[in-house]
Amino acid sequence: MKKTIFLGLFLALNIQAAELRMATTTSTDNTGLLDGLQPLYKQETGNTLKWVAVGTGAALKMGEDCDADVLFVHSPKAEKEFIKKGYGIDRTPVMYNDFVIIADKSLAPKFKGKNLEESLKLIRDEKLTFISRGDKSGTDNKEKSLWKSIGKVPEKESWYQQSGQGMLASIKIAEEKKGVILTDRGTYIKYEFNEKGKPNLIIVNEGDDRLKNFYSVIAVNPKHCKNVNYTEAKKFINWLTSDDTLSFIGGFKLLYKPLFKVDAKTRKE
Repeated sequence: MKKTIFLGLFLALNIQAAELRMATTTSTDNTGLLDGLQPLYKQETGNTLKWVAVGTGAALKMGEDCDADVLFVHSPKAEKEFIKKGYGIDRTPVMYNDFVIIADKSLAPKFKGKNLEESLKLIRDEKLTFISRGDKSGTDNKEKSLWKSIGKVPEKESWYQQSGQGMLASIKIAEEKKGVILTDRGTYIKYEFNEKGKPNLIIVNEGDDRLKNFYSVIAVNPKHCKNVNYTEAKKFINWLTSDDTLSFIGGFKLLYKPLFKVDAKTRKE
């Protein structure tokens, strides 16, 4: 009798459990943040978080195509356009870090004392091998905007090479080619961690306000996609921006370095 009651309760609980489909950027996956959040989400809600990590452009396309319930991405301009077109709702700030330019150690002296514009002009004028994601990701969008700030995107130049891959894979390509690449700091720290604190690529430019990297969570609009689980997507957004979850994100570190700073309660955009 007790076993029957227990089984009934178990089945009832599992009927209520949901599988939430999330499309996200590679940096939330590469850094290990989602691996840390997933069991907490399961423990606190009973639901299972399933995600596909791609560039932000591809993640937004998954939302547009109704292949995800919620998006966790980092390209504000593209996100706002996504919302404007009616594909998403409830865009909510979560966290930020920044982008950095990293280069092979042998190239580092060339960048010494140079600001962001000077660093980009150095890469262009000396034709240093530069690896671009080329995948319409948040990082790719930021990189393209930086090139446009000093002229145009050098897409036809032989030294400008597009990987079409995620951030960690692109960093490894830049390492192999002894070149230069733009990356989010979180993924760079993960790369540094993988290299046991002795990376071949090091930071050569950082700190400019234009290099800030903002992450937001967005529910796919149920008016656009009838099959999405908006109820659970909204609950996930509330859970992700709760004090306890934000505390976990803010305390998430590799090599004793925080990968993200939370701004869910302070960012106005």
